[in-house]
Amino acid sequence: MNDSWQGKRVLVTGAGGFIGSHLTETLVRMGARVRAFVRYNSRGAAGFLDQSPAEVLEELEIIGGDLRDPDAVRQAVAGVEVVFHLGALIAIPYSYLHPREVVETNVMGTLNVLMACRDHSVARLVHTSTSEVYGTALRVPIDEEHPLQGQSPYSASKIGADKLAESFYRSFDLPVVTIRPFNTYGPRQSARAVIPTIITQALTLDTLNLGSLETKRDFTYVSDTVNGFLRGAEAPGVEGETFNLGTRREVSIGELVEIIVRQIGRPVRVDTDPERLRPEKSEVMRLLSDNSRAREVLGWQPEVSLEEGLSRTITWISEHLSEYRVGVYEV
Repeated sequence: MNDSWQGKRVLVTGAGGFIGSHLTETLVRMGARVRAFVRYNSRGAAGFLDQSPAEVLEELEIIGGDLRDPDAVRQAVAGVEVVFHLGALIAIPYSYLHPREVVETNVMGTLNVLMACRDHSVARLVHTSTSEVYGTALRVPIDEEHPLQGQSPYSASKIGADKLAESFYRSFDLPVVTIRPFNTYGPRQSARAVIPTIITQALTLDTLNLGSLETKRDFTYVSDTVNGFLRGAEAPGVEGETFNLGTRREVSIGELVEIIVRQIGRPVRVDTDPERLRPEKSEVMRLLSDNSRAREVLGWQPEVSLEEGLSRTITWISEHLSEYRVGVYEV
């Protein structure tokens, strides 16, 4: 265990999300005093944190609110030393339907976090970006200097949030580090994403109903992504920098299907359905990371291979299949 987190006061926004819940659990196990900010709902649900072990939940301070509410954000930030800002609306098709809500949450919500962190003098803010800000690659592998292309309302909102984070470093010396994960996967991820969609269908159906098999992605197992966030918070002298988290290995969705079907071990056929495609102009065809900066500066590198990560994910989903329904995926 890294003793540097023992007793440290930490806030995680988006703590009920896929990556956020794994990060929150890891911080608790490392001895941090964690405040989890989740989007309020009348059910009192805390997203994926509801699946956390009892020994983790009893150590958590869970508070509900909305990133668009500056008072709620300010209260959440008060008294903490490190903030991990993962809260966002991330569904790309949804951003086509409701771009205003996505921009208000992702841009104005991030502004609220930045202002609260500045006013409360946090020691480090780790801001979450996404590989979607690069759009369809102009060159590969994609390094952090690749042009940013707003290929969907979602990606544009994240570009705006990233630039706000940059401006608060440059304008106010806010100690912010931006982590830019490529496609993260693993236990607990919803069927909105392609890997759980393929796995749930391959476990239960004779025919997989998928969208484009040609798109290529760089998939990172969730524990490696969490480790990258921790390195971004711990590394000295990296304020103002951005770090890609990816494996520098790309795989097409068709190849991904072959690996998963082979591991599950039951025969299936594949049909492509045009209705499962993302909005046409939003489709990012290729994302392959250059992770050199994270390796050299943060000392980070992925440790879980795609095959091992998929095996772990298949096992977890098999044991929690009743919690899944097949949905329209996006990559």
